[in-house]
Amino acid sequence: MGEVRVEVKLENLIDRELAKRDIIAHDAVRSVTIDILVDTGTSTLVLPRHIVESLGLEMRERAIVEYADGRHEEVDIAGTVLLSVSGRSAETRCVVGPARTEPLLGQIVLEMMDLLVDCPRHQLVPRPESPYMASYKLKIAESREG
Repeated sequence: MGEVRVEVKLENLIDRELAKRDIIAHDAVRSVTIDILVDTGTSTLVLPRHIVESLGLEMRERAIVEYADGRHEEVDIAGTVLLSVSGRSAETRCVVGPARTEPLLGQIVLEMMDLLVDCPRHQLVPRPESPYMASYKLKIAESREG
């Protein structure tokens, strides 16, 4: 099957909002474009510390991660980052890995953008039901007026 790698643009969301309000210059928004491994076995976005630092992301909290070899470790969670790929975008926090960590794009972020992994063509594609923009299913609770 092979791996699926895609190019993603990452931006510091706070910088982007400040630029929208003309508080900072648009060219001052910290951003990077990187090659990232799509990993549906990973839940979220994982970035090495040097990328998180270059984006100027705040450390927000800590969490326990489980590695593929079964080890557990407490790590930083940083954010918020605006991730853009395949014509879609998502605002998310990220797990901060050590310097040599492989950047990973996990399943929850893919679902936020309503993207599927096309393994034979090694790319991300929109769900056939939502080719132009993300689409979500909602369940609305019935009103209990009484």
